[in-house]
Amino acid sequence: MNGRLLVFGLAGWLIATAALRLAGQHMLRPGSWIGVVVLLAASFGLIAWLMPRLCRRLNLRPEQWFGAVLSLWLPTLLLDPFSSAFFPVVFPNMDPSMAGVFGGWMLCCCAAAFVGVGLLPPGATA
Repeated sequence: MNGRLLVFGLAGWLIATAALRLAGQHMLRPGSWIGVVVLLAASFGLIAWLMPRLCRRLNLRPEQWFGAVLSLWLPTLLLDPFSSAFFPVVFPNMDPSMAGVFGGWMLCCCAAAFVGVGLLPPGATA
């Protein structure tokens, strides 16, 4: 676990949660299953692509990448279950029926981060 990355992960979670609280109704719309599929696919691809690049930019050795991703995404894994459970309170601007989509989106993002650093064998470069 990397304490500095955990703090960055918490800061990222706070910023993302605030952004969704302000404008999330434009991203998660009820009845738009095509929009949900596009959001999940785009988020997965982007995060899977970004995570190994971030790890290289931080000059982390490949064997440190999983720990770095865990540190960055742990706040999302620990806090967003509460955001989903109390969705109407946390995100009053969004339709409450989108709580499940939100939870799935967060799981998709976390999975993408681990897939992104797990696709390349240690020592490989992309």
